Amino acid sequence: MNWAYPLSWPELTILIAFVVLYIGYAVRTWRLAAPLGQRGWRLGWKLVLRGLAFALLTVALLGPAYGVTQQPVRTAGKDVWLLVDLSRSMDASDVAPTRLQKAQAELSALINRFQADRVGLIVFSSEAYVQCPLTYDQNALHLFINTLQTNLITAGSTNLAAPLELALTRLRATSQAVGAPPRAAVLVLITDGEDFGENLEPTVRVLTRSGARLFTMGVGTVEGIRLLRANGRALRDSRGREVVSRLTPTPLRRLAAQTGGQYFELTDRRNEFPSLVNALNRVEGQAEQVRTVSVADNRYRYPLALALALLALDVLLTIRVIRP
Repeated sequence: MNWAYPLSWPELTILIAFVVLYIGYAVRTWRLAAPLGQRGWRLGWKLVLRGLAFALLTVALLGPAYGVTQQPVRTAGKDVWLLVDLSRSMDASDVAPTRLQKAQAELSALINRFQADRVGLIVFSSEAYVQCPLTYDQNALHLFINTLQTNLITAGSTNLAAPLELALTRLRATSQAVGAPPRAAVLVLITDGEDFGENLEPTVRVLTRSGARLFTMGVGTVEGIRLLRANGRALRDSRGREVVSRLTPTPLRRLAAQTGGQYFELTDRRNEFPSLVNALNRVEGQAEQVRTVSVADNRYRYPLALALALLALDVLLTIRVIRP
């Protein structure tokens, strides 16, 4: 036999209180009966009756479980791909401490909200790579997110098409897996919006037909900030001008609108990551999987019914302790 709940201090406290109070009640009755030359031994019947009822109530509260029953469990989930920009501009400090570090902190909080969903991580700059495949393992996701740095991949100009195409490849592989039910898919693109790649329209059209929804998170400020080298000097372009990185929200808004998603911002004045979490939670999983699991049957009803019967008998059974 197993127990659904352990015997803890609240139950022990109630048990001790019952014993102490009932002993006090019995002693008081015997003291009142003694001057009249009578004995309160008839109270013992009530003590046995109430003691059994209280013990059975305690057993019912702890949930005695024995025997095994088969129960169907229906689950619905979705796949969430996090696409994180690791280009050099994500080291900009217009969002303290840096754009990337602020996004890392928010992502660590985000993945804790999706325990029933699979989450994967793709990093990109000019090219894209799968940093963590779809998984339920939140500890692994935390590890990969905490180790993100802009020097993890080859430096280059940001290409937003690269992570979207890689995510599409992974979505097709998931849908073609033998015996795998279809799952709702969501992409979360986290970047400052600067895009130096080719035309995004063909990729967006394929993404729209796939049914996946794209949510975009713009990180940075519209005013922008100068990019610095490792030695602290300003980074300059081929013409010798200082490179200033700015948040470019327009293409991110357009991408989200074309795929049925939403656009959010993470700036020095605004943090819309909580709104992003709420939007992702509203995306329902399309695939339902039914599994049969073996669970111990909680038989609390039997001791509870017997305890109630004893309490009813206690009310109906009248014992005169002190006779005139």
